[in-house]
Amino acid sequence: MHVRKVVIPVAGLGTRLLPTTRALPKEMLPVGKYPAIQHVVEEMAAANLTKCLFITSHSKTIIEDQFDNNVDLSSQSDPNHGSNDQGQLDYILRGIEFFYTRQQALSSASRPRGTGAAILAAESFVDKEHFAVAYGDTIINTRHTPNFLARMIESHLEHGSACTVGVRPVTSDMVGRYGIVKPDPADDLNADSFAIRDLVEKPGADEAPSLMAVSARYVFSPEIFEEIRALTQAAGEEIGVTEAIRGLIRREKPVRCVRLLPDETRYDIGSHASYYRAFIDFALQDPECGDRIREYLEACVKHAGKSP
Repeated sequence: MHVRKVVIPVAGLGTRLLPTTRALPKEMLPVGKYPAIQHVVEEMAAANLTKCLFITSHSKTIIEDQFDNNVDLSSQSDPNHGSNDQGQLDYILRGIEFFYTRQQALSSASRPRGTGAAILAAESFVDKEHFAVAYGDTIINTRHTPNFLARMIESHLEHGSACTVGVRPVTSDMVGRYGIVKPDPADDLNADSFAIRDLVEKPGADEAPSLMAVSARYVFSPEIFEEIRALTQAAGEEIGVTEAIRGLIRREKPVRCVRLLPDETRYDIGSHASYYRAFIDFALQDPECGDRIREYLEACVKHAGKSP
């Protein structure tokens, strides 16, 4: 069995990044040389995922334009300014296909119905296969081969899991921002992959079952769709994915997690502070401009430290 499909939810409104995202989706904000969503797609390609479904909304058509094969732009590129990337961005040549579907908004508001509903919208695309989910506003920066998602897929297939969750360690003051996993005490908690017995959404520091936070990457069996449909939601509530995963655990389906390696970094393009950090880090890693950016930042820090 192979995992070849990925679902990327991009229907969120990006309200925490206003006014920056008033006309430009947060997934299209530049992070170094590429928009954030392109980093996510390159991560998917490196994990040998070849069919990508974006779950979009009415304000996200620019994402479809980004991954269109723009022949006119390619033919007019200056060989000395950026065209070295044109071959890499020819996804047709690389055998990668893109698909798009819109997530239906709540009838009482214009906001989307949550990540669970976004995943459910991909059921016909998935067609009873195991598949990956990657949030379009979260970048995993890694230099490892296989990369983080590829290791998740490998673990998922090796253990016959119904769900595999990407996690990373956080400090106790951060647990209230994320879903936190409860590890299976019978498993090796120091391993890169281990079984989990529960998943708690944004617990208090005293109630957190661990310091391992969900990191915006999943691998699912088609059983997840049954769990999402089974959720009883009050009118107007968003449908999250956490309760669907807990449903799998209650049915004693194998659910595991894979942790980020110490030198792998998760960037959440969800606030201005986290976006600034991501842009700076990727700019510093740019082979063409990184050294000059580093010199500039060092000069800024030196100047800021001078007494008036």
